[in-house]
Amino acid sequence: MRYDVVGRIGLPPLQKCTAVIRILAYGSPTDCVDEYVRIGECTATQCLPKFVRGVNEIFGQKYLRRLNNNDINRLLHIEDARGFPDMLGSIDCMHWEWKNCLVAWQGQYRRGDHHKPTIILEVVASQDLWI
Repeated sequence: MRYDVVGRIGLPPLQKCTAVIRILAYGSPTDCVDEYVRIGECTATQCLPKFVRGVNEIFGQKYLRRLNNNDINRLLHIEDARGFPDMLGSIDCMHWEWKNCLVAWQGQYRRGDHHKPTIILEVVASQDLWI
């Protein structure tokens, strides 16, 4: 256990980050992480915006921005060297289970190989995982 500035026992930062990443990855509400990570809803709600701000501050300048002409030329050169001229990256997709799909819409979002409604997420990623 760690002590905060007032002398109270606080939660370790790794526990808070794990809770926030789980909330973001699974789209779960903040009160669902208390059983898995042993963190309260109030703490998770306070940690979520701080985590997002931190990610934006650390990675925003390089990864969370639009491509410029230099980036596009670099990606085109890399793919040309790999034998795929005029290609910026590879398309990948996945089926993401839609837990809260409306009952009236479930027939539109269900396939034969997936027994629950899913949304197809598509992304173009470069060799260096630039999305």
